[in-house]
Amino acid sequence: MSGGTQSVLLYDEDCGFCKWSLDKILAWDRAQRVRPVPIQSEEGSRLLAPIPPGARLDSWHLVRADGRLFSAGAAAGPLARLLPGGRPLAAVFAAFPALTERAYRFVARHRGSLARLLRVDANCQVRRRA
Repeated sequence: MSGGTQSVLLYDEDCGFCKWSLDKILAWDRAQRVRPVPIQSEEGSRLLAPIPPGARLDSWHLVRADGRLFSAGAAAGPLARLLPGGRPLAAVFAAFPALTERAYRFVARHRGSLARLLRVDANCQVRRRA
């Protein structure tokens, strides 16, 4: 799939839990509709220009192929719609946006503990695509 038709999922490259989660998403994304980009990269800075630099690492971000930017829990539905069989999950996220946001924020606040619980190495490698 060409880079112009992919959505971009921006993640914290220094977070073991974030990289573990991204690896699961990329495994689900058999059609390669999502391209991972570290928030800390030059491309990440360019794509996240509308977000103040100090707030960029507060959450993950999805930039759809059409250029629309979603962050934190608001990115869950658009991301799920891109994944095989993800539309029902996207519908749940859309039906309960406040709950989705609270759940996302809970996970984000506890990602260090979750990484330890999952025994995720902070230096784990994310599946890279050419």
